[in-house]
Amino acid sequence: MVNVVAAHHECLDGSGYTNRLFGDAIPLEARIIAVADVLDALTSHRPYKDPWPLQDAIAELKRLVAAGKLDHRCVDAIEAHVEEVIAIRDRFDDTVASVPPSESN
Repeated sequence: MVNVVAAHHECLDGSGYTNRLFGDAIPLEARIIAVADVLDALTSHRPYKDPWPLQDAIAELKRLVAAGKLDHRCVDAIEAHVEEVIAIRDRFDDTVASVPPSESN
């Protein structure tokens, strides 16, 4: 867990933080979480933006791979398992408005 917390904002090209780690010096679990974190941020609703379509988000992940920021193996795994990604997203969809309990009781 420490590896994830300490290193999931590192970039493969050494431009990340907090320790400016480079390439394989970034723990694998942190590289996996970095990709998941970006994917979640892009495809989730935020007060300041609408969610991106999944294919657009994957294209952005690939752009970040080409820029030297993300691990291509982690992004390839997302792309190879799009159906599972969709199932997980749908299972944990937090955009469905919950109906508050009736106050008429």
